[in-house]
Amino acid sequence: MCIKVDNPIEVMSRYEIKYVLNRDETQYIKDSLEGHMQVDRFGKTSIASIYYDTPDYRLIRASIEKPVFKEKMRLRSYGLATEDSPVYLELKRKSQGIVYKRRIQSTIPEVNHFIKGEENIEESGQIEKEINYFRNYYRVLKPSCLIIYERTAYFEPGGDLRLTIDENPRFRTDDIRLTHDMHGELLLPEGSSILEIKVQNSIPLWLSHILSARNIYQSSFSKYGTAYLKKIA
Repeated sequence: MCIKVDNPIEVMSRYEIKYVLNRDETQYIKDSLEGHMQVDRFGKTSIASIYYDTPDYRLIRASIEKPVFKEKMRLRSYGLATEDSPVYLELKRKSQGIVYKRRIQSTIPEVNHFIKGEENIEESGQIEKEINYFRNYYRVLKPSCLIIYERTAYFEPGGDLRLTIDENPRFRTDDIRLTHDMHGELLLPEGSSILEIKVQNSIPLWLSHILSARNIYQSSFSKYGTAYLKKIA
């Protein structure tokens, strides 16, 4: 059987630059963005993502070695999901600093059948082929970790700059469901956040000045990678 995807498919490629912020730095960034960027129409949103991996954690073990190319698959919901609410199966790859993301909208039962190898996604385009290939290549995938946080997303009117602030990132490695609740163990000290700048080319000068004024430097922080080292490794 095949899962037919009638909903829009998303494709993204960009640079994603991360920074780990403490509570004061988070507020400083929010204040400094006024007049430059706007919060998107969703405001602050709770996000939960199931990360899939092989039984021996092949994907995350490879990722934390910082290879030139790495990839992962996750299932994302905005707020608590139900069996029928839309969720997003994402294939994310990073090569030489550029992030490529393929995403389709589905439901939890359909994705569960897909991950178990009981169904394929109907291949109406290249993205579905890539997602099917990923699952078939790794053969046995299982839910390995649930990552949760509150995200505020910003956009630059008339430009391609996007920025997100993920507050109180947390995780759990048991009860890995999108339908239960939003509790989890903190990945960082309380009040910390992860700033992520998403650009097609380079960070604008005004934003570089904001970061350098408070000595905020780029970090290679990985939510799933940190969870793995804390709880699984």
